[in-house]
Amino acid sequence: MITADDIAARLATLEPIGLRDGATTRLAWTPEDAAAGAWFDAQARAGGLRCERDRAGNRWALPPGGGPWWAVGSHLDSVRDGGRFDGALGVACAFAVAASSSRPVAVVAFADEEGARFNTPTFGSRALTGALDVDDALARTDGDGVTLAEAMRDAGVDPDRLRDAPADLDRVRGLLELHIDQSRDVDATGAPFGVVTGLAARMRLVLEVRGRADHAGTTAMEERSDATAVAARIVVAALDLAIVGLRVTPGRVLTEPNAPTTIARRTRVWLDARGPDPAALRAFEAGLRERAAALAEAGRVEHDLRVEARSDGTTFDPDLRARLRRGGAPEVLCFAGHDAGLIAVRRPAAMVLVRNRTGVSHAPDEHVDLADAAAAATAMRETLEAVA
Repeated sequence: MITADDIAARLATLEPIGLRDGATTRLAWTPEDAAAGAWFDAQARAGGLRCERDRAGNRWALPPGGGPWWAVGSHLDSVRDGGRFDGALGVACAFAVAASSSRPVAVVAFADEEGARFNTPTFGSRALTGALDVDDALARTDGDGVTLAEAMRDAGVDPDRLRDAPADLDRVRGLLELHIDQSRDVDATGAPFGVVTGLAARMRLVLEVRGRADHAGTTAMEERSDATAVAARIVVAALDLAIVGLRVTPGRVLTEPNAPTTIARRTRVWLDARGPDPAALRAFEAGLRERAAALAEAGRVEHDLRVEARSDGTTFDPDLRARLRRGGAPEVLCFAGHDAGLIAVRRPAAMVLVRNRTGVSHAPDEHVDLADAAAAATAMRETLEAVA
């Protein structure tokens, strides 16, 4: 039987890793990530599973014998100053599922799901499924100028083998992922967990505006080439273009020289756009490109608008969803990106979201009742008993 106490005991030794002032920062390819990996290995050994790390840096706890196996898991990395359940809850519950199942079940912790350090979300699952632009990913740099390739090598993963990562998918028959709900959608149903129909379409864009640095006091308004002012107008245009059903967020802004009395010469803005209809998302992109070009011309600046990541969304396996719902769990659409969405393109996959009464996520205040998590994990175990 999977209990809240079992899950709490597993989380107890993971939660201190990367915890500072109540917030969790456990970025991929860092010492905190390595410490979480040591926790993963200890959980695996305690459950009689053998530990492996594949060519993308994904961590596996494998049953005796040969595969392929059904897998359960999520991720261990976090955003900066995040919460204690995002990703971690899914891996802890996966070990509880594997320990209580009469079938051989593999546990996986996908590498760099959040993409917080190198802007490489769902890195491990994209590499595993062949959806990763390897050259682009390895060349990306963090805030200190360290490339992803260098960080991987420092973490003991050979970046030269990354291109061959799809071969490691052969060990997987299918995947179930448990995750904290990052909205109030499940809570609104009154159920302890919901079964995900699919993942919404999503796109991550980077806007770069290049102007001319100048004096804030002596430069007349009509003579300015202000990168930040134009970027702000483009952001407002993006929000105005967000028709019903779309969710558009300017999530990160960097400006240079970032001085209080100097007009900005360069500003970059990361825009996140999501919606249930990929066609609507493409229309939003086309409209934004047109508006951005007009605003850049009017503001006497140059600009680029490029797509860093795009997905038309995912529909999860109908049979797995039906089995997970047998206790009466509701179905919900998920607007977040998850590793299971990548795996679903190549293997049968499904997700459950554990009720989150506040809807807070990616923040220290996120919270779930572990009794709800135990109910969701039990439904996953029962599903695996039927299909494995």
